[in-house]
Amino acid sequence: MPPLRFLVLTATLIVAGCTVGPDYVRPSVETPAAWRVDTPKAEGIANTQWWEQFGDPVLDDLIATAIRENRDIRIAAARVDQFIGGLAATRSQLYPQVGYDVGASRFRGSRVGVSPIPEPVSPYFTLYEATLGASWQLDLFGRVRRLSEAAQAQVYASEQAQRGVILTVVSNVAASYIVLRAFDRQLEIARTMSANFAETARIFDLRYKRGLVSMTEVSQVQSQVRQAQAAIPAIQQRIAAQENLISLLLGRDPGPIPRGKSIDQLVAPAIPADLPSTLLERRPDILQAEQNLVAANANIGATRALYYPNISLTGALGSASTAFGSFLAGPASLWLIGASVTGPIFTFGGIAGQVHSAEAAQRAAVQGYQQTILNAFRETNDALAGTQNRLAESKEQVERVAALREFARLSQLRFDKGIAGYLDVLIAENELFAAELASVTTRADRYVQVVNVYQAMGGGWVDRARAQAPNPQGMASSLPF
Repeated sequence: MPPLRFLVLTATLIVAGCTVGPDYVRPSVETPAAWRVDTPKAEGIANTQWWEQFGDPVLDDLIATAIRENRDIRIAAARVDQFIGGLAATRSQLYPQVGYDVGASRFRGSRVGVSPIPEPVSPYFTLYEATLGASWQLDLFGRVRRLSEAAQAQVYASEQAQRGVILTVVSNVAASYIVLRAFDRQLEIARTMSANFAETARIFDLRYKRGLVSMTEVSQVQSQVRQAQAAIPAIQQRIAAQENLISLLLGRDPGPIPRGKSIDQLVAPAIPADLPSTLLERRPDILQAEQNLVAANANIGATRALYYPNISLTGALGSASTAFGSFLAGPASLWLIGASVTGPIFTFGGIAGQVHSAEAAQRAAVQGYQQTILNAFRETNDALAGTQNRLAESKEQVERVAALREFARLSQLRFDKGIAGYLDVLIAENELFAAELASVTTRADRYVQVVNVYQAMGGGWVDRARAQAPNPQGMASSLPF
């Protein structure tokens, strides 16, 4: 067959090729019209770097460092590169594969074999070979195209996974820093109460020596001092553990963390105004689940294509000679051109099993996608409800602390006037101590719930943060597509 006619026939076969298997169609998803909790909303902040609303430059610097240095973010970037490489390897099968083979070998022939070498011909000779070969498997039924579609979806899924890691790291740094500042405030409270109780104990020792109070009351005061002092090392241990956690998020060895504003000076960010449907467009885990579904759908076509024949074209051009001087001469040249068709006849369920497995994986991916959406709605509703309830609880705790502070003052006044015993003072001050610690915890929980809202809603800020994070270093710009 003339070369031109052969090329025309090949092009015709490629154009006429089809892609078997179902094309991807996004499953229909019913989204609620609104969130269960109606909260005050702020327009236009869903895509901003929300942590800056806390008003703490130290927190801003910690988050910027975590975006650059966090190991999980770097691992996620490397995994994107891994899937980009897999995509390149898969798509390369759409193109002819060209290679070469060059070699030289030394032989000794037999003088008594089937074709003996007679005397005086030397039985030793050297063979020089060089071949340039090409092979091309025609993707007439779209198997490679479906595999490429699946590989491309895996790249997109890995990119969404990286966005999800950034989302989690930023949220964890913010929440961990808030908890750290809460522990710092609790340590201040414990030290202040310990010092106050110690001063009270000193005064009671003097009163006891003068016979003004009983040993029972002295013991009560001493128990207060020990209770406050015992709280200090426990809080210090929690502070050290929290600093170590933040250091890990920053990609550093465990160590101290700089402080900025106190927990009382932080300003809670506003709650973004979003509808549930926006989660389908922004949440990394939802987008990742959908790309996994795209890949599973494409794999059905790749397995169904196994039922159809494979058509391969091969060619080779080279030279072979036993004399190096005539190695590249015309008589030493050789060439080969060929085509092959292979296909299944009886596989005893081998291909059918692969198709069945791919279809089951696709069904599982559909359920996984829908489950991810349901979980996203749950997390967002939980965070919104938590924000509202923690705000109310925080206000109640503040009022409770104020009431207990007045109760302690009046109890002390009654004791000083001899109207009541010191047990009333002890009860009031112990309740005040516990209430102040609880109030700080509730305030921190309120801020953490706001962080959870932004984490649950995703947001365009993730893409801004990703631009500052380590990016895939691979071969995307050099791929032939």
